[in-house]
Amino acid sequence: MPLTMSSEVFITCALTGSGSTQDKSKYVPRSPKEIAENAISAAKAGAAIVHCHVRDPETGAPSRKLKYYREITDRIRDSGTDVIINLTAGMGGDMVFGPTSDPMKLAAGTDMISAEERVSHIVECLPEICTLDCGTMNFAEADYVMTNTPGMLIAMGKMISELNVKPEIEAFDTGHLWYAKQLVAEGILNSPALVQLCMGIPWGAPNDLNTFLAMVNNTPEDWTWSAFSLGRNQMPYVAAAVLAGGNVRVGLEDNLMLAKGHLATNKALVEKAVIIIENLGATILNPSEVRSRLKLIKQVPK
Repeated sequence: MPLTMSSEVFITCALTGSGSTQDKSKYVPRSPKEIAENAISAAKAGAAIVHCHVRDPETGAPSRKLKYYREITDRIRDSGTDVIINLTAGMGGDMVFGPTSDPMKLAAGTDMISAEERVSHIVECLPEICTLDCGTMNFAEADYVMTNTPGMLIAMGKMISELNVKPEIEAFDTGHLWYAKQLVAEGILNSPALVQLCMGIPWGAPNDLNTFLAMVNNTPEDWTWSAFSLGRNQMPYVAAAVLAGGNVRVGLEDNLMLAKGHLATNKALVEKAVIIIENLGATILNPSEVRSRLKLIKQVPK
C-alpha cells in the first residue's frame, strides 16, 4: 500500500464511553454537566467532533436515559461552542448469556430494546452524527455479546438517515465493513459513508498494522474514515491513521493515561493528538470545515 498521508485531519474526542472506567480515574466525567464541560474543553483544544455516551451521575454506570442526553446536548449548544455532536446509538443491544448448561437464562447486564428505543434520543436531540455499530461481536467480558442483527441495522439505519443525521459506521472487524457496504448498496445508508475503524478491542480486529491496513484497504476510497486503538496504543494510532490517509479519535472512552503514571483528561489527550498531527505536517480541520466535508445538517431540536 503506498503512503497516502492526510494533509488535513479532524479529531474526534470520545468523552466517557460505557465501560467500567468510572472508578479508575477521577477525570472520567459522569454527570451531564461534567460530560458537557469535557466536550467544550475538548473542542477548544482542537476536537471538531465530540462523541458522547451518558452515565448515571451518582454511580457512573452507563445509562441510556433520554434526559441525560438532552441535558448534555443543550448544555453544549447553549455554551455557544462550535463543535459537532456525535451521540452513541450503540446502547440497548447487549446480551449476556447464562452458563453453557443453560445459555438462555440471560444474565445481569442484558439490555435488548427495539430499534425505535435505540434511536429515541437521536430523535429527541438531533445531533449531526450518531454511531451505528455495524455488526455483532463477542467482547472479552464473560459471555457478553454486542448484538446488532441485519434487521436491526436496516431499521436503525433507515430511521437515522430519515432524520438527516449522519451515521458513523463503527467497524470492529472487516466483516462489519463488508456489511456496511451492503447497507450502502441497498440504499439504507447514503454514500459516501463515514466510518470509524475500531482497533484492538477484544475480540474484534487486533491492532497490529497488517490488520489495520486490511481495514483501511476494505474501506471505499470515497468514504471518510477515522481510527483509534486503546490504552497505550491510542497515540501511536493517531500517527498511524494520519499516515494511512485518515482522521483520528482520542479520549477517555479508550484510554485513561497521558503517560505512564499520569492520568489524562480529555483536553490533554486532544492537545497531545494535535501536536502529533501537526508534527507530521498535517493541519487540523475545524468544525465548520468538517461539516462542509461531510455534508452535515445542523438541526434545532424542539
